[in-house]
Amino acid sequence: MKFYNDILGLIGKTPLVRINNITKQLKIKAPIYAKMESLNPGYSVKDRIGISMIDWAEREGVLKKGGTIIEATSGNTGIGLALVAAVRGYKCIFVLTEKASTEKVRYLKGLGADIVVCPAAAKPGTPDHYVATAKRIAEETPNSFYPDQYNHPENPAAHYRTTGPEIWEDTEHKITHFVASIGTGGTISGTGRFLKEMNPDIKVIGADPYGSIFKTYKESGFVPEATPYLVEGIGQNLPVGNADLNTIDEIINITDRESFDLARQLGRREGIFCGGSAGTIFAAALKVAKDLDESACIVFIVCDTGEHYLSKFHSDEWMKEKLLLEPQRITASLIADTKSAGSPRQLISVGPEEKVSAALALMSENGVTQLPVIEGHTSVGSLRESHILTNLLKDRELLDAKVSDIMDKSFPVVDVDESFDSIKNKLTKSPAVVIEDFKRITGIITRSDVLDLPH
Repeated sequence: MKFYNDILGLIGKTPLVRINNITKQLKIKAPIYAKMESLNPGYSVKDRIGISMIDWAEREGVLKKGGTIIEATSGNTGIGLALVAAVRGYKCIFVLTEKASTEKVRYLKGLGADIVVCPAAAKPGTPDHYVATAKRIAEETPNSFYPDQYNHPENPAAHYRTTGPEIWEDTEHKITHFVASIGTGGTISGTGRFLKEMNPDIKVIGADPYGSIFKTYKESGFVPEATPYLVEGIGQNLPVGNADLNTIDEIINITDRESFDLARQLGRREGIFCGGSAGTIFAAALKVAKDLDESACIVFIVCDTGEHYLSKFHSDEWMKEKLLLEPQRITASLIADTKSAGSPRQLISVGPEEKVSAALALMSENGVTQLPVIEGHTSVGSLRESHILTNLLKDRELLDAKVSDIMDKSFPVVDVDESFDSIKNKLTKSPAVVIEDFKRITGIITRSDVLDLPH
């Protein structure tokens, strides 16, 4: 029989996959390869350091039978630690910020971990900061191990022993550029150190979100004040021990928009369903590759799977809410389903036989100034509050009239998949459009519903 003794045997030995369609469109000559760390059993590069740090703790006697592993994490390191804990019988407590995706939190709970969530805005050094909270819990918990992935030497050592040699061998020693993010610093420092020992000419490139401190810190020695960004698990607001900036030749800042767009493109055009940090790293790899020819060999890290972010940047609704969704992906149904607070999302309409007074009451109750008039499943007219009031000033008895007696022509009808540009054009001539889905009127979009969308 051929089998692994446990799930931990699947960690590492991840393959390289060449990027084809995106580079071809961009006319990039240099070959770019994705190191598929998302194929680890916990679906991230952090599986490597989880087992490495726990192996160390067991050897040193720091972690004993029945002990508790406590760590501050954005999610993936917690998953890597929880896999080992499940196999070897340890308890886990992980401290995350509100920024961590719902999927990661549920995954950790599914592996048996207890979760503590801290405010994302808590500053380093304050009691509510997630690292300070994890340290406090560890101090208060008997027989516990706090790995401290930001400073533990087994973090970069794991990549020096495994990730670096795998890339070196799989590229047949041809790698010229290695691109990775900088979070704890372990992946880029350990892998980069090994590769440079093999060939000092290899360039190690750091990909970092705008808002993180690493680029400014490396180039000037000054630690700027960090600003918020949306990509999870990478960047820092203070220097960390495992980030060996001397190993890194260059750091490239990448925007949230670039990160998420390229992560989504990797899924749609290369079949590589990945997290936002992989998009950050790929964006940097593309910037490096544009000036290189076929003799180069670029390898970038795919840090984790897109399944950890289904409720975040892989959601059109979330991207629209953050004003990051490309306009061509905004459709009538998406606009209707993600209206701002205060705008009714369900369709509010009247029938042609109802009284005008009832229609006015419906407008007032729902805070709207126009209504479609629906008969059966078809739009047959529209009501606008301003027109009704103008008519009532002339004749109060119209309150008892039928809606059909005073209604205006129907709002334009658009298909559920109608494009944003088409909807915008129709809204220049009409205060609203109604949405049709399989011959049924299902929603309405007004001018105010699209004011916060990209133009």
